[in-house]
Amino acid sequence: MIELLMGGGWMMIPILGCSLLALTITIERGLQFRSLRLSGLAGRMLKLAGQRKWTDAVALAEQHPSPTLRVLAAGILHRAHQPEQAMEAAGIAEVSLLKRGLPVLDTVITLGPLLGLLGTIIGMIDSFGIMAKTGLGNPHAVTGGVAEALICTAAGICVAVITLIPYNYFLSKVEQETERIEQYATQFLATLEETSPQPQG
Repeated sequence: MIELLMGGGWMMIPILGCSLLALTITIERGLQFRSLRLSGLAGRMLKLAGQRKWTDAVALAEQHPSPTLRVLAAGILHRAHQPEQAMEAAGIAEVSLLKRGLPVLDTVITLGPLLGLLGTIIGMIDSFGIMAKTGLGNPHAVTGGVAEALICTAAGICVAVITLIPYNYFLSKVEQETERIEQYATQFLATLEETSPQPQG
């Protein structure tokens, strides 16, 4: 397998570099997105807020950190003054953290096939160069350049296809968590309004 990859020529080096980069980011994002499973505690946090147990609600977010819980905690900590703006700012920060690394994966998806295509062009140029020097009397040298071109193209496409799967998965998780943050933030504002002391008439 290694000999086959090395047969793709020196353009295989940046392609392999892209694959290692994509693998590293995929593992890191996968570990990060595990915390999203804790978002089910948001309902419990809202219940504590409805009971005006602010300290317990914030403690829950500290014990089980997740984007949704941290946004709700920001609203609780600023419940007396502009909780909506506090949660909006916290939500923007959390979504930015969730998207970290995704632009790199997107770049790898685009760059992989382009590097493969460049390797193909280089391999074909080498083949035609050999043909110009030796004619058609050395078919092995010519086919070697064609094989190098095909290996490079296949490797670039494989890197892009394999990276596309986790990229789309992570993107969908970001969208789901963003919707979840908006949902629970809206519910918290409603809960906060219900628990606010009513003015004496």
